[in-house]
Amino acid sequence: MRTAVRDVMTTEVVAAQENVPFHVVAELLIRYAVSGAPVVDENNRVVGVISEADLLRKEEFKQRYYGDYYRPPLRARLRHTAGSEHGGYRKSLGQNAGDLMTAPALVTTPEASVVTAARLMDKHGIKRLPVVDAEGRLVGIVSRRDLIKVFVRDDEAIKAEVIHGLPLHAVSKVEVAVKEGVVTLSGQTDKSSEALFAARHAENVDGVVDVRDELTWKEVDTATIPPVWGGA
Repeated sequence: MRTAVRDVMTTEVVAAQENVPFHVVAELLIRYAVSGAPVVDENNRVVGVISEADLLRKEEFKQRYYGDYYRPPLRARLRHTAGSEHGGYRKSLGQNAGDLMTAPALVTTPEASVVTAARLMDKHGIKRLPVVDAEGRLVGIVSRRDLIKVFVRDDEAIKAEVIHGLPLHAVSKVEVAVKEGVVTLSGQTDKSSEALFAARHAENVDGVVDVRDELTWKEVDTATIPPVWGGA
């Protein structure tokens, strides 16, 4: 079974209401040592996300427009220019969480796989995702640190899942060993397709760092077998 977001997410979430003042948001992030937090409405539905970077826009633009010899980096200037009304300058004028937040928020659900959540974070360059229920209400938060928990699974748990996913007739023919997340498959299957399936299944088990495929087979029954797979 694939690890879901619900298995690794944090349910005690630091969140801010839309009308929370600027200084209260700053105190919230400092007090709980977090770099960002979801912003919710009166029904606890996620409407945006606020981060340290959003708060720093106010000081950044003060310097930019009021005489100090500060000039934002090119990347920051491009980001601020791209969206005039919705860009950094608008946020620099904000007085509460609703003004400062980035919206709409990228979110995930408890049922989503950790792989899906990781890809979403990577695609958008973010470090955390609010977790919402079917009505969009906040139920948790998942971070990059939470996602890497799948790589510290117990070796025996990984081994049990690899074996459980093998066809019954192949279980006695495939030997599975796991050490520090590295799976070694050995033995001889009846058909090459069974060996191929076993290796690909092992690769897809959460927590597997690498697969060492030492399997051989009696009969080739697939159109193409990668050279590294060998044969009897």
